[in-house]
Amino acid sequence: MSAEVKRLFIGAGCNRIVNNVSWGASDLILTTLPGHKAAVNCTYWLPSNKFAFKAKHLERHYLLSGDADGAIILWELSLADNKWKHVLQLPQSHKKGITCITGFMFSQSDAIFATSSSDGTVCVWDIVFPSSSAEFMRPMIMAVIQDATKLQALLTAFSLYCFDTDLVLRCDCKLSCLETLTIGSRPMVTLSLAQLPGITGHIALVMGGLDNKIYLYCGERTGKFVRACELKGHTDWIRSLDFSLPVSIGEANSVLLVSSSQDKGIRIWKLTLRGSEASTNRRSETSLASYIEGPVFVVGSFSYQISLESLLIGHEDWVYSVQWQPPSIADDEGFGFLQPQSLLSASMDKTMMIWQPEKRTGIWMNVVTVGELSHCALGFYGGHWSPDSDSILAHGYGGSFHIWRNVGVSTDNWQPQKVPSGHFAAVTDIAWSRNGEFMLSVSHDQLLISCQPSRLS
Repeated sequence: MSAEVKRLFIGAGCNRIVNNVSWGASDLILTTLPGHKAAVNCTYWLPSNKFAFKAKHLERHYLLSGDADGAIILWELSLADNKWKHVLQLPQSHKKGITCITGFMFSQSDAIFATSSSDGTVCVWDIVFPSSSAEFMRPMIMAVIQDATKLQALLTAFSLYCFDTDLVLRCDCKLSCLETLTIGSRPMVTLSLAQLPGITGHIALVMGGLDNKIYLYCGERTGKFVRACELKGHTDWIRSLDFSLPVSIGEANSVLLVSSSQDKGIRIWKLTLRGSEASTNRRSETSLASYIEGPVFVVGSFSYQISLESLLIGHEDWVYSVQWQPPSIADDEGFGFLQPQSLLSASMDKTMMIWQPEKRTGIWMNVVTVGELSHCALGFYGGHWSPDSDSILAHGYGGSFHIWRNVGVSTDNWQPQKVPSGHFAAVTDIAWSRNGEFMLSVSHDQLLISCQPSRLS
């Protein structure tokens, strides 16, 4: 006689670490991934919600996780059967705990990511994922749609693919370390990656940490990143950085960078390719009073300028997290995207805010504020958009999650929702009630939690 054991419930809180949550583009998948031997400090999805518009054709999603011992593990999620796999553990390039992981997707199977550590180093990695059947055939199918004379070529390629399917599906991820940067005694705690504006093939890496400055490095996928400039203005530790994708399809020569700090302020920077129409023919709208011309730097044969676009003041405590709203698909084929000019911030003042520029003046304003009045929250350690931008999530000091969903039709109406949660420290005991209707658990986090099945009406 055999017995079947199934996982019915997982209760877990978030580690008490700033920006320890990553909301990926693979929808809600609940599981536990054993593998780390120390506390997990940070996670990052490939593709992240920033690249959710590219993810609808992907059959596999990948998760990077870094721990307090400096170990980084790559996990694979197969969307076909919701099965997880430990792909590889990165070579031990950091001697101390990982502080941040960030990435950038060039295509559905090609990405670059960067890792920072409290040992004062930053590593840049290049990774190529294995192609799947849908990803392999999609470009050819699109070519046939555009030119029917290519049908024979498609059929030939398809027959070759079917003959050698195992080779395509079973190939492993290809990983290489492009560069290891030694920053100094003060570690970096936040990173962000982007392609430099224009068709240049260069990559921008920004980092911020404990010396109140933002450092911009530039390089290529062949390696060799060099410091281009540093940005000053914040008066306390830099806690979060995030590059946008190009803010509009017609203005591809500029991207926006947002930064937040323990000085309670948020700054928006504009990175522009000099000499482009986007920088010389500025719109006739009212200029921002806070606009300041910034440093100019040269990468290869291209010249760039980064300028302060806006200073946002509204939070009453440290701003731990800022994030641009994920882009949306702008055409039927799914290749174009539209980057909304909207960002989310989370603070230790127990609030999250959505900021957008005022249509007439272009001045950035706080348009939505949500938060918790309970003393149990003790401030938010990070905030995240959902992939489709209809929900926002915060995680707090006590390991709890908080989620709001926009239920409005013609106007925004953000309402709190039920969200999974649990302990953030070791669980010491559990006990069922006499009738088995609920379960109690206690933990070293000094919390007692009661769990019972939800009764849906």
